[in-house]
Amino acid sequence: MSGAPGASSFAEAAAHLRSVRDLLRFAVTRFEEAELSFGHGSDNAYDEAAHLILHTLHLPLQRLEPFLDAALLPGEVRAVLHVLERRVTQRLPAAYITQEAWLGDYRFHVDERVIVPRSHIAELIDEGFSAWLPDPDAVTDALDLCTGSGCLAILLALAFPAARVDAVDLSAEALEVARINVEDYGLEDRVALVQSDLFAGLAGRRYPLIVSNPPYVDAEAMRNLPPEYRREPALALAAGADGMEVVRRILAQAHRHLLPGGILVVEVGSGRAAVEAAFPKLEPTWLSTRAGDDLVFLLERDQLT
Repeated sequence: MSGAPGASSFAEAAAHLRSVRDLLRFAVTRFEEAELSFGHGSDNAYDEAAHLILHTLHLPLQRLEPFLDAALLPGEVRAVLHVLERRVTQRLPAAYITQEAWLGDYRFHVDERVIVPRSHIAELIDEGFSAWLPDPDAVTDALDLCTGSGCLAILLALAFPAARVDAVDLSAEALEVARINVEDYGLEDRVALVQSDLFAGLAGRRYPLIVSNPPYVDAEAMRNLPPEYRREPALALAAGADGMEVVRRILAQAHRHLLPGGILVVEVGSGRAAVEAAFPKLEPTWLSTRAGDDLVFLLERDQLT
């Protein structure tokens, strides 16, 4: 019979578990029993358990093996069990427990004011969209719509060292988190945080590059989200009956904010079919990512006019 284990199993464990290996085995069993959902940094019980244990013990996140049989102090065991119990009983995404998320080698602060960063655009920014923007130093402005934690805006600033980046979000709370991250990276003079409903607060601003990881979850999928995803702000996920509500608005307005030769890059998750149904006359370029070739599309300004 499935379901979250009671607090008694965690209390009992504290008297018997001694090593990282013990805690890892215990965690994987509890996670599987509770039928947790993953996808906020890891996609399986083992990897998530290892991450939470290493983080709680302040050990290197990529170095599990050397510590597997290390004997732990009773207080360390209790600290790890407390974290594991929160993950099981509260169904919190691991990133909200650790208050950090990673995109490649870059760490970002996160909490329940923002969705957990997991954008596939991050790896594309690292490549610089070189087929369209061959000279990174020539990009002097960029825009991140629906910035959330500010992670893509920060990656844009790092990839295009001459660029001033506008990071836009409707949520004032999300921008508070973005400010923490911008300050952590020392980019206050290059990343401007703008509270705006998409382009509404950007009158007259035009860019060679706009990226957006907007809400794109359709109504049916919202109704069926696992508990972990329901802990994220619905404002950053829900996008109407077909998931294209926000994307429609972006595509309708983007040409006024793109410079000649400029490009718009939009992430839609598994929504390629919805994009093609909603915009049958568009012929976007679907960009290859490690997770697939139908998650992110690119449009040039001339295609939007």
